[in-house]
Amino acid sequence: MSVRREIPEYDGIYFITITCGHWLHLFELSNGYEEVYKWFDHLKSKGHFIVGYVIMPNHIHVIIAFRNTQGVSINSMVGEGKRFMAYGIVRRLKEKKEQEALVELSALVNATDRKRGKQHEVFEPSFDWKACRSNKFINQKLDYIHSNPCRGIWNLVVEESEYIHSSAKYYETFEHGIYLVTNYTALEDIDLTRPL
Repeated sequence: MSVRREIPEYDGIYFITITCGHWLHLFELSNGYEEVYKWFDHLKSKGHFIVGYVIMPNHIHVIIAFRNTQGVSINSMVGEGKRFMAYGIVRRLKEKKEQEALVELSALVNATDRKRGKQHEVFEPSFDWKACRSNKFINQKLDYIHSNPCRGIWNLVVEESEYIHSSAKYYETFEHGIYLVTNYTALEDIDLTRPL
């Protein structure tokens, strides 16, 4: 469930969930997984760390260690990421001629945003977050996100490490999958409060 809450700190480790509008399977439909990896690359280029993730067909769970953002709110950084991912997903949907999905995303735009020129609402307006203040909590969240492809309605794979859009393989075998993550234990010697 998305909530409109500001993250009060400018650094720290956070478990973040971003959901596609109306829970549409937009990552799958657009093959837009690469758009998420581009956002991860952008965050890394700014000195932040991707600790763990799973990209499901219609939502993302990610654990990010933010270094001191020097007065830029973490909410703004996530909002910027959502915006760039949305552009990429819309572009891919247009290339694939997924008109039905584009019409539905257009219908989700509220009147105020439409007046400002917004054409598609790719993600739910807000995102969910939880501060990770202990290794125990990080482990709990990693277990949760890595089991997502095997649970409930999904059943995308039998073994967690088989799902390619996840950090499960790394945490199970220490062999990186599609995207290189930073093990949270490596962050113990890094002062996230200090800006780059």
